[in-house]
Amino acid sequence: MVRLFLTLSPAISRLNIYPRISLLATYHHSLRLQKHHKLKTETPTSSSISPSSSSNLQRKHFYSTGTRISCLTKSEISKFDDNLVVLGIETSCDDTAAAVVRGNGEILSQVISSQAELLAQFGGVAPKQAEEAHSRVIDKVVQDALDRANLTEKDLSAVAVTIGPGLSLCLRVGVRKARSVAGKFNLPIVGVHHMEAHALVARLVEQELSFPFMALLISGGHNILVLAHKLGQYTQLGTTVDDAIGEAFDKTAKWLGLDMRRSGGPAVEELALEGDAKSVKFNVPMKHHKDCNFSYAGLKTQVRLAIEAKEIDAKCPLSSATKEDRKNRADIAASFQQVAVLHLEEKCERAIDWALKLEPSIKHVVVSGGVASNQCVRLRLNNIVENKKLKLVCPPPSLCTDNGVMVAWTGLEHFRVGRYDPPPPAKEPEDFVYDLRPRWPLGEEYAQGRSEARSMRTARIHPSLTSIIRADSLQQQTQT
Repeated sequence: MVRLFLTLSPAISRLNIYPRISLLATYHHSLRLQKHHKLKTETPTSSSISPSSSSNLQRKHFYSTGTRISCLTKSEISKFDDNLVVLGIETSCDDTAAAVVRGNGEILSQVISSQAELLAQFGGVAPKQAEEAHSRVIDKVVQDALDRANLTEKDLSAVAVTIGPGLSLCLRVGVRKARSVAGKFNLPIVGVHHMEAHALVARLVEQELSFPFMALLISGGHNILVLAHKLGQYTQLGTTVDDAIGEAFDKTAKWLGLDMRRSGGPAVEELALEGDAKSVKFNVPMKHHKDCNFSYAGLKTQVRLAIEAKEIDAKCPLSSATKEDRKNRADIAASFQQVAVLHLEEKCERAIDWALKLEPSIKHVVVSGGVASNQCVRLRLNNIVENKKLKLVCPPPSLCTDNGVMVAWTGLEHFRVGRYDPPPPAKEPEDFVYDLRPRWPLGEEYAQGRSEARSMRTARIHPSLTSIIRADSLQQQTQT
């Protein structure tokens, strides 16, 4: 009999990982699925992203790197990895998402339920209303993901779910659903870091992307520059000391009276095409700070004052604006976007220099997160990266915004090296306290880029993902 064993220390339970869990059942379960998946991959699925339509969404060669495996050939290990099937669930903010991904990178399905109407109604994310919206659709979103993949829960190898960072009320909905599925069908469960998922989904898209690499993660709530040394181990080169770029885009869109149902970023980007980026003089944030940190609060204030000076009424939608009014709005949008992206460029360029000093072998820079869908951002950052003789990797827009694919893929990456929880109880008590990490740093701060900003100090409620994994690795080394 062939057996697969994990030997992990209890210290890693801080990451929801338990020691000495056998993968034997999962291995044989995966092999039983081989024939089913071989037949299914010959038939197009109804997933939102068709695996057969884009060859760059395929990855074909993986070998288990952290799991202790005995008596297996390389071909058996490869077969085991390729036939893993993971359900990913994402509810960290304002989209309810689920997806099913295979170990070889094949996206079997992707389903997203948007809260665009709520965003338009409240002018941004309203946590309580967002939680209620997640609760209404979570069962259907997960079931649709399984149906489009032509699978049932019994066909899964594990369930992955975002446990942080994000809004606690929203995170709870996804975690509760993931534990319900995992408990009912006796499946392992993987707690995923939302920002790591944004970074690692690029490894699904780009076959050549290996560790180490640098990543710029930009979204509504985050601006992070990290150096990815290996899976789960990151150095934070810079972050935002107040507002993230996505927040600045959203507020600018709201103040300009744009349609928030599309979210602020795309609305501002489209209007900016009509404007003159040099018409309004905005100061570049933190111009004299020689670090890699970001700040968009001041730029937001500059935009608000410019809008007031032009007497733009946000209650008057863009479609009803006069020709002159529309021109003023477009000029502000273009000028704002110009400076917002220039701030990214300057910090990213310095971060690349720091990253190359720490890891001279890096070849790629990943730009991911919702704002990475912005074509102006991609174009201008690509110029910076190419000047440094590196390659820019951006996931397609559908994988930049919050989605279940990135959660499932990150769950796969950790699952294959043994970082996961055993199946939860089939029925948990009503007063069960879920492990939610609304403020959860990804990496340890690089000393040269450390900021004394209050927001950065108070954000460290949970130990970083990196510190948890490194602590366990050190403990394992002392035990062997």
